[in-house]
Amino acid sequence: MTQRHSQLTYILGTCIVVLSTLLSHALKERHVVPRDWVRVGRAPESHRIKLHIGLLQENFGELERHLGEISDPSHERFRQHLTIDQVNDLVRPSDDTISAVQDWLTSCGVRADELELTHAKDWIITPPLSIATAERLLQTTYFEYRKGDQTLLRASEWSLPLHLHEVVDTIQPTTSFFQLNPLAISVESKWTNDTKTTPASLNDAAEDVSTEFDILKGIDPANPPSDLTAERACNTSAVTPLCLRALYGTLGYQAQAPEKNSMGLTNYLGEFNNRSDIRQYLELYRPEAANGADSFSIHGIAGAINQQSPATQSQLDAGDGREGNLDAQVMLGIGYPTRLVTYTTGGDPPPYEPDSALPDNTNEPFLLWLQYVLAQKELPTVISTSYADTEYTVPASYAKRVCNGFAQLGARGVSVIFGAGDFGVGDPEQCHSPDGTPRFVARFPDSCPYGTSVAATRNINPEVVAYNERNGFVSGGGFSEIFPQPTYQKKAVTSYLSKLDGLHEGLYNEEGRAYPDVAAMGYRIVTIWNGTTKVVDGTSASAPIFAGVVALVNDALIADGKAPLGFLNPWLYSGGFKAFTDVTEGSTKGCNTDGFPAMEGWDAASGFGTPWFPDMRRLAAQSKFRPARPWYID
Repeated sequence: MTQRHSQLTYILGTCIVVLSTLLSHALKERHVVPRDWVRVGRAPESHRIKLHIGLLQENFGELERHLGEISDPSHERFRQHLTIDQVNDLVRPSDDTISAVQDWLTSCGVRADELELTHAKDWIITPPLSIATAERLLQTTYFEYRKGDQTLLRASEWSLPLHLHEVVDTIQPTTSFFQLNPLAISVESKWTNDTKTTPASLNDAAEDVSTEFDILKGIDPANPPSDLTAERACNTSAVTPLCLRALYGTLGYQAQAPEKNSMGLTNYLGEFNNRSDIRQYLELYRPEAANGADSFSIHGIAGAINQQSPATQSQLDAGDGREGNLDAQVMLGIGYPTRLVTYTTGGDPPPYEPDSALPDNTNEPFLLWLQYVLAQKELPTVISTSYADTEYTVPASYAKRVCNGFAQLGARGVSVIFGAGDFGVGDPEQCHSPDGTPRFVARFPDSCPYGTSVAATRNINPEVVAYNERNGFVSGGGFSEIFPQPTYQKKAVTSYLSKLDGLHEGLYNEEGRAYPDVAAMGYRIVTIWNGTTKVVDGTSASAPIFAGVVALVNDALIADGKAPLGFLNPWLYSGGFKAFTDVTEGSTKGCNTDGFPAMEGWDAASGFGTPWFPDMRRLAAQSKFRPARPWYID
């Protein structure tokens, strides 16, 4: 051990003495460990983690006011989005807050010059600290927890000096068991009605399509008929961009401002976007877009994978790249020539290895992505995310800070799109509250009120809530246990709840943020992975499909000298829903119930239904809707 390390160990070893005499610690947060995570023993003291300390955003309420005004179609500031500097000024903590936390850390031996501040200075990130040091700082105990083949080092509670309680929102990794599971890419041949346990993600394989199968029904995708209908274009057993463009009305639209517009997607858990597969897909199903496979930009974050060679055997076995390919393929298949921007965070999921010398093991790639993207001056006008986890895995403090990050993106004119989940109201094994009582299962970040949640549909004329009995896939929906119901949706949700007439009373939070908001096709979507054509299910397809439509609406707005849509939901609930085709059949079956039924108007199975681009474009171009009480004033 070097002299410096010996000195640092001595200083940190005395930190608890200093704190006990100078500072009074008190419990800051306790979070119930999810029942499917099993504690197996103490975390090794020598293992290292970086702590991400979320500082109080003292003027976040002011940011919410700005966001409310610029997303309200009846307000004079409608779509007057903020700049990065304006947003940062609103969320930046006070100098006193920053100094107080830095002084606490340095008093415990953490060097000030090794502390990192995010662009807005609202997060402090420590250098890699030993578990023993983190335990002393937070007066807690870290344990090793396992769930299947996943392992985390976490604590069930943590404490801070009393004088820091009001200036620190959250510290992670501590109590969060949030894992970014890709929304299902379904496998018909592997999961059957006899399957007793629904997998955490269906992203284990995808069904091959026979080379003799006429996916395009004899239509030349390079020269489709000008009067092509969805009925003629769509093979509902293998859905292509040609079908989606006819179904949602974008087929005849020519993008006018691609150089001024862009659309984005996120990758986690070792996912990546393989240009060769994407090019093959576009050459087959949208030939004029094939060059898009070579021109999209890739932002690598925290050791991300950028796999452009054929997949290795281990990647094939794990299915790496399927989710990333699907997202990029459908977004370019619909939104081209809008520029695509991809953000790939973390490489493989950070493992816990007791003997590892890895410098960092936060298992929080979502937070890393948000910190990165919020520091970028230029952003896409729409970003799609196909990853989520059960809401009760996330402490409320952490969920709210992540959700605040989506509010910051919305204030800057970014539409944030999530999939609504793939197990209806819940996988039966997870249908409980943290204390074990029966409860439907909300999903995060789908439940964040600053994003737009997209359900999945199947069939055409009419589209219905998507399901696949052979693999357990059912489009998701529900009500948050963390986030209250935003005013912008209260009228629609109240109407729906009255029609339910007490159905499932006590199994969900009637006052919570309700989702989904809209829907898009998510059944048997064609994709190419490792050179092979496959079909998949899931809201992991619905979210990027809807994002591609939003990108084209933004194109029309920008070409007309207008600002992009930005945070969609207030516009959507106050009149934008008129551009959507209502879905009234199906339900979010789950938790051994029929779940929430689709009905006329907004519902917790399909939101307002599926987009019709010509009407979205027309309504989005209107400067204002009717005056109304602002949604952000309760």
